[in-house]
Amino acid sequence: MVGVKSIFPEGEALRSAVRWVSRMHGYDLKSIEEACLRYDLTPNEEEFLIRNFLCHDKARIFSKK
Repeated sequence: MVGVKSIFPEGEALRSAVRWVSRMHGYDLKSIEEACLRYDLTPNEEEFLIRNFLCHDKARIFSKK
């Protein structure tokens, strides 16, 4: 669809990192850093992973209390 923003991140390396983190269930900073090294991500791509995995996971944990 033209003009519709995708929910998937741009860039093959970032998409591969998202898949890897999801498969490893590595929703912590150490796993995110590992994904960044494995897929040679930029600082902006690393920030994307932190915002979408680490921050959301913490929000989910705190909402269960």
